[in-house]
Amino acid sequence: MKVAPVFEDLVTLQRTADEAHGRVQQLFDDYGRSPVDEWAESQRTAWHTAWKAWVDDVREVQEAISAYAFEQGREIRHVDADVKKAARHPEPAA
Repeated sequence: MKVAPVFEDLVTLQRTADEAHGRVQQLFDDYGRSPVDEWAESQRTAWHTAWKAWVDDVREVQEAISAYAFEQGREIRHVDADVKKAARHPEPAA
């Protein structure tokens, strides 16, 4: 039986997914938004690798959020919103 993660784990996973998304966006900025067919093979490979990492990270965080929400008896959408807020707008350290 898999143990649901604690909230801080969810925030870490979300930050990882956000960083992976940033990498995909950076490659678009670097290579241009033209169709992938016009990119060099190395560019397509780099973009595909970054995109797959992002998709895998998003899947991981969503699975963890689902497990956490179930364990806590909360709605997934509320947990998801709380995680995104904590990951993207952290409280200043006291």
